[in-house]
Amino acid sequence: MQQNDSVTEFILLGLTEDPLRQKMVFLIFLIFYSGTVVGNLLIIVTIKFSSTLGSPMYFFLFFLSFADVCFSTSTAPRLLVDTLSVKKIISYNECMMQVFALHLFGCMEIFVLILMAADRYVAICKPLRYPTIMRRQVCIFLIVLAWIGSFIHSTAQIVLALELPFCGPNVIDHYCCDLQPLLKLACMDTYAINLLLVSNSGAICSSSFLLLIISYIVILYSLRNHSAEGRKKALSTCTSHIIVVVLSLGPCAFMYTRPPTTYPTDKMVAVFYTTGIPFLNPLIYTLRNAEVKNAMKKLWSIKMTSDVKR
Repeated sequence: MQQNDSVTEFILLGLTEDPLRQKMVFLIFLIFYSGTVVGNLLIIVTIKFSSTLGSPMYFFLFFLSFADVCFSTSTAPRLLVDTLSVKKIISYNECMMQVFALHLFGCMEIFVLILMAADRYVAICKPLRYPTIMRRQVCIFLIVLAWIGSFIHSTAQIVLALELPFCGPNVIDHYCCDLQPLLKLACMDTYAINLLLVSNSGAICSSSFLLLIISYIVILYSLRNHSAEGRKKALSTCTSHIIVVVLSLGPCAFMYTRPPTTYPTDKMVAVFYTTGIPFLNPLIYTLRNAEVKNAMKKLWSIKMTSDVKR
């Protein structure tokens, strides 16, 4: 990986420089990160081994949970280590790798949400053709496309980051490496690069948000022709998806669709979508989904029964 000759490492200021608050941050993020990993892995294992969760919706939910774990892991462990360190130093190469991972898995989350919306649209608006349209091969192909699109996006981000010259200072006023805080340290006019950033990340966030909201409006409108029981079940599923879409893409749009200025709330917004959303997703999809809860109970009871027999 290309490395700048002048700056070989960066110093992350983190969320706070107060020792007592750092301990509080460590405890809070340890709870959130542990909950994120456990909750999403529980969903992954349940979908993997449950015979009742074989529909395309759960196929896509599997990859959303996987992306959530990886997305949170790209920032949370580093933050936890830094809260216990006197000097929060990250090397140039580690910083670039964090930028790549952050955008790879963040973009993957967005694309999977789009696929989940498409799945619900076909299931509700074209129920007779659903088995044909959303067959297994098509779902696999769509997920592969999502990974390819995410890789292209993150590659574009890392190319922009590698083009930035750093000649000092090297203090990043953030808890992780991302293009927005790095642009402030670059020894060049970053106007053009910021435009590219907005046209890339910003366009993905804003266009995906509009596409998803419109698709769910169409889905909800089409429910008027369904039975009361069908409407109730579809509304339960779509409501969960809409909540996740708003919580995920709202902060993303705030961060990447604006001029190169910083606000006091930037760190909190970043914390919310890199740590809070991956923690909330499994809660939203399990607490509001009877099928997932029943599958978890069934798998747990089978495990308990096999342990007793042993």
